[in-house]
Amino acid sequence: MYQIKNRIYQDFDKTQKSGICNYLRALVKQNLSLGCSEILNKFLDDEKYYLELNASRFPFLAEYIEDRTFLKDTEDYIKECIKYYEYKEKQRPIIEANKAFEKKKRKFLQEVKMSKEKPTKKQLYYYDRLCKKYSIEKKDVEVLSKLDLRNEIERILNEHSDDYKNID
Repeated sequence: MYQIKNRIYQDFDKTQKSGICNYLRALVKQNLSLGCSEILNKFLDDEKYYLELNASRFPFLAEYIEDRTFLKDTEDYIKECIKYYEYKEKQRPIIEANKAFEKKKRKFLQEVKMSKEKPTKKQLYYYDRLCKKYSIEKKDVEVLSKLDLRNEIERILNEHSDDYKNID
C-alpha cells in the first residue's frame, strides 16, 4: 500500500493526499461487500454532491474530479485497499491464535513470578478471615508463596461457593 501511495495523486500536497487516502480507506472498509467500481462511484457521487453544496471535505477536488489521472489513481488506491482488507481478513485466525497464545504466556509468566514472591498483607488477612469464617485449620503461611496462597484461597472459595460473598 505504501508503494501505491507514493505513485498516486502527484498534483496534491501531503495533507490533501493523506486526507483523501484516509477517507478512501475508511470508505472501502465500510463497504467491503461492494466492488471497486461501485465504491469509486459512491465516492464520486458523494463528492460531487458535497461540492455542489459547498460543504466538501476536499474543496480542492473541484478541479480534479473529472480528471482521468485522478480517477485512475483513485481506482488503483481502492483496489489496493480492497486487497489489503481481504488479506487482513485472511490473517484474522492467525492473529487471534497469536493473541490467545500471548495471553497464556503472560498468565504463565505472572504465575512464575508469583511463585517466587511472598504473600501480600491483603492476601494474608483475607486468608485469615476465610479460615475463621469457615472454621478451617490454617496452614503455615510462612512457607507459602503468593501463588500458593492465591490457589489456597480459591480452593476455599470453591468449596464454600454458596456463601463466600457474605464475608464480614
